[in-house]
Amino acid sequence: MSDQSNANNNAETPPGADGTAQASSLAQPSAESSVNEPEPFTELENLHAEVAALKDRLLRTMAEAENVRRRAEKEVADARVYGVSNLAREMLAFADNLRRAAESVPAEARATLDPVATALLDGLEVTERDFLSRLGRFGVKQIEALGAKFDPNLHEALYEIPDETKPAGTVAQVMEQGYTIGERVLRPAKVGVTRGGPRA
Repeated sequence: MSDQSNANNNAETPPGADGTAQASSLAQPSAESSVNEPEPFTELENLHAEVAALKDRLLRTMAEAENVRRRAEKEVADARVYGVSNLAREMLAFADNLRRAAESVPAEARATLDPVATALLDGLEVTERDFLSRLGRFGVKQIEALGAKFDPNLHEALYEIPDETKPAGTVAQVMEQGYTIGERVLRPAKVGVTRGGPRA
């Protein structure tokens, strides 16, 4: 009877299924699982490369954002200074007309004018000065051309005047006053320059 129970136990337990056999099979990883696992050093190198790429992208994005910010600040500053350029350019004709009206009466004739006409001329000159000072608040300034060396960035030469007493290329006459706004030329001065004199 004991032989029969031993036989039954042997029949129920499959070969190689005892506890020792199972532990040994669990302790040893299969060859298939070791092939699928990445190498630790390779994975670390990949992570370092990914971090470097992300850092590069971050630095480029930050630099681009800084450039956009600087451009926006410059555009705002330019708009503040040069935003009135078109209006100021149109108003220069008004300043020209005031100057022509004041200069229409020769200096010799002013002594013989009655007090009303004299007051009118004085009023024109005061109005011109006030108008130019108001333009100056917006950065508009007159170009001091008379007697200066001809500068094509600031002056527009209309004709030449023979004059050997002054260096060639000196502004001898101003036909139309020039103006700047900020660091830009709003309207160049229309001038006559000397020729025939010594080189400056």
